[in-house]
Amino acid sequence: MAVATETPPRVSPARRARSRALARFVRHRLALFGLGAIIVLVLLCAVGPYIWPYNDLRIDIRHRFAEPFMSAHILGADALGRDLFARLMIAGRVSLTVGFAAMAISTVIGTFVGTIAGYFGGAIGSMLMRFVDAVLCFPSIFLLLALAAFVQPNLFTITLVIAATAWMEVARVVEAQIRSLRERDFALAAKVLGASDAHIMFHELLPNAVAPIVVASTLNVARAILLEAYVSFLGYGIQPPTPSWGNMLNNAQEYLATAPWLALLPGLFIILAVTGFNFVGDGLRDALDPRLDIT
Repeated sequence: MAVATETPPRVSPARRARSRALARFVRHRLALFGLGAIIVLVLLCAVGPYIWPYNDLRIDIRHRFAEPFMSAHILGADALGRDLFARLMIAGRVSLTVGFAAMAISTVIGTFVGTIAGYFGGAIGSMLMRFVDAVLCFPSIFLLLALAAFVQPNLFTITLVIAATAWMEVARVVEAQIRSLRERDFALAAKVLGASDAHIMFHELLPNAVAPIVVASTLNVARAILLEAYVSFLGYGIQPPTPSWGNMLNNAQEYLATAPWLALLPGLFIILAVTGFNFVGDGLRDALDPRLDIT
């Protein structure tokens, strides 16, 4: 009597690809370190101020310039006696919010421009990409400072200004991907079946270009955090008393000789955030590369 054997369920190619990508990402130790650092920073800045006993604006004159681990203020206090750890957490909220929001805005703009340019090509694509090249000719930091000088500095305007200087790289990446995908069989078949240009662009081509967009977006978060710190350090960004890692560095520069921790700690937070996002971006780039496979 024949024994019936149960056929194992078939795994779809898309699921296998996701599993291989996840395995490659997990094997990337620096990416895991970066992801852990980002999670810790986000949780610290989101939840920490609610459970920390000190307020970021509370002035304690008796503990002015308190050194780290030498008083009730764990990471010390600034020139007005404000708890440094509380200010670092609130500043992290501001800097991370700018980073994520600027990334989202720049990704949307860059993806739209790159998709239009890559799909239509010709005069439309050439005109759009020449505009992108023209903007890229200007050093981004000078362009950022020029734009920041003409707006009232606050969280919203600084986010928009940073996004306005960060979408061009995304546009170039997306344009190259869409230009190569538009000649594939599935895109040609959709066109033959009568699908509209908008349907082909945003339902057929764009989903197949998600991987490089995700990588570029991750790296843009790190870039936005660094740019916010730069303009705030120069006085064109987030203004006191609202703290950001950049303006904390600006306020601490006159105390470098007497209280160096006032500059070192926000600098370390900036380094940790930027390095974490860069490591995650590198890990995603390796994990989402279809040419790689698990050995």
